[in-house]
Amino acid sequence: MIKRLRIQNFKGWKDTGTVRMAPISLFFGVNSSGKSSIGQFLMMLKQTVESSDRKAVFYPGGKNSAVQLGSYLEMVFHHDPANKIAFEYRWSLPETLKFRDPVSGQSFSGNSLAFEAEVGLKDEDQRSLVLDHLKYALMMDGETKLSIGMERKPDTKSQYKVDATDYSLRRKQGRAWSPGAPVRFYGFPDEVVAYHQNADFVQTLNLGNERLFQSLFYLGPLRTKTERLYSWTGIEPESVGYAGENTVAAILAARNRKISLGRKRRAKSFEEVIALKLKEMGLIEAFKVNPISQQRQEYEVKVRTKGSKDWVDLPDVGFGISQVLPVLVQCFYAPAGSIIFMEQPEIHLHPSAQSALADVMIDVIHSRENGADRNIQVIIETHSEHFLRRLQRRIAEDKVSQDKVAAYFANLTKIPAVLEPLQIDIFGNIRNWPENFFGDEMGDITEQAKAAMKKRMQQNSDESEASE
Repeated sequence: MIKRLRIQNFKGWKDTGTVRMAPISLFFGVNSSGKSSIGQFLMMLKQTVESSDRKAVFYPGGKNSAVQLGSYLEMVFHHDPANKIAFEYRWSLPETLKFRDPVSGQSFSGNSLAFEAEVGLKDEDQRSLVLDHLKYALMMDGETKLSIGMERKPDTKSQYKVDATDYSLRRKQGRAWSPGAPVRFYGFPDEVVAYHQNADFVQTLNLGNERLFQSLFYLGPLRTKTERLYSWTGIEPESVGYAGENTVAAILAARNRKISLGRKRRAKSFEEVIALKLKEMGLIEAFKVNPISQQRQEYEVKVRTKGSKDWVDLPDVGFGISQVLPVLVQCFYAPAGSIIFMEQPEIHLHPSAQSALADVMIDVIHSRENGADRNIQVIIETHSEHFLRRLQRRIAEDKVSQDKVAAYFANLTKIPAVLEPLQIDIFGNIRNWPENFFGDEMGDITEQAKAAMKKRMQQNSDESEASE
């Protein structure tokens, strides 16, 4: 789970500042305010981690990628080639990382890692990306136990020096030489291990960063249309897909899984959980996935709407159901320890369903499987006032603790733009509502009252003239 995040000189952000991330992290803002850029940056890092090119510092994406950010000049702040993209993040580890220094015999352990890096254009050609530095910190309960990193030597592209703090690196005997360039944006190259007697642990740091981004899943704002028939060959998809195209396959692959929506709550089958959430959101009464026949690998999704006794195909019900179904499935399908980034999960839902979706997210972060917490983190870019209002209410009701929700507003009225944290207290109140956060509601009420009074006065005047 990501605990802290900071991004500098990326797209519209000069500096996001340090962003506290929680199990439910929300980003609000007007259109083109930069709120989507936070998730896009994380997805670019994921694409880079999963890229086959170990020398590519960043992989901005291709035709079938989750995000396509173009060239460095297109993504850097103010399109200024002199600007460098710097970023840092801290994340909790699923298990305590432990290792022993073979030279000193000292043991080290930590339950979280912090990482920072800076990337820019190579000075001479302004085309090639180069990593200026990277640094890891091993932390135990917020206290740094050691740090180690690589820094590019001035006026070079591929010569780096390795430095550590609170850990004494011991060089192997032989001629001194510079280790090669880092792997992508985060990785110590093999030469660092070969050059030192006690640097094997850096491979574990590399792996920790890779596992972090392998646990990140993305669902875009526009999901695919529903079909009357779905083919499934028994393959278990990694996720529902960027547009929800694997949603039904994920439901079928998860049929044997049992999910509990909190401690001391009975575990239900995966399909039961999805059906229950759809019902609680007031969208349908019942839901099921049926095989067409024993001989065919095709399935149909049937739903029964409220007040009806008839089962109908998924395309025959409201568009909102087809758009929210991938959201629900992804949230409960993702493996334990996952981070799910979603853009506008509330799209095409009516206000009461948007409110109920907030309750779903609370159930997601509290959910359990096989007797253990799933530890899911959801990062949501949204426009929904109803979603936020329900979360405020649930905080006041102690249905979700205040520290498990973090909300931010992308404020474009300040230059450069500022990512402002919303100060939510234990009563669910937001102490620093940004001006016109969800539009000028009071202004609309006032102007409506003025217009109504003017219209009544005109009507009274017309009636007086007619009676004379």
